[in-house]
Amino acid sequence: MPVKYKALVLSCIDPRFQPIVFEYLKKRKLDGRYSCFTIAGAAIGVTDKKFKKWHDTFWDNLSTSIELHKINQLIVINHRDCGAAKIANGDKEFNPINEEKIHVKSFNKIKKLLKKKHPNLSIELNLISLDKSIKKFE
Repeated sequence: MPVKYKALVLSCIDPRFQPIVFEYLKKRKLDGRYSCFTIAGAAIGVTDKKFKKWHDTFWDNLSTSIELHKINQLIVINHRDCGAAKIANGDKEFNPINEEKIHVKSFNKIKKLLKKKHPNLSIELNLISLDKSIKKFE
């Protein structure tokens, strides 16, 4: 029986979070059922103007996963203490409150773009911490 793929998972390159992301997806019984796209900043990397050169690469990969794997969901996993968020923040003061605003901005933008480019795909937005806590966003 062929494998039923579920989603493309967009996550960050930060090595501190790779085991946490894998564990989270395994607990949800998604191991072996998702494509992965790993890029600095996750949603920040594919929406913020400072990383503009990366944007098309993500959308092309998502389209390919839809075509090849028949996925129906994009799972976005951003994380706290994110270096890409610091870069996106520029010279402004960087603190947990400002950082969360950057994550929320990236979530809102990717949600809007997904609705335009792939309206049949659902989206799940997550912000994880090193303590493995997960905050979900709508």
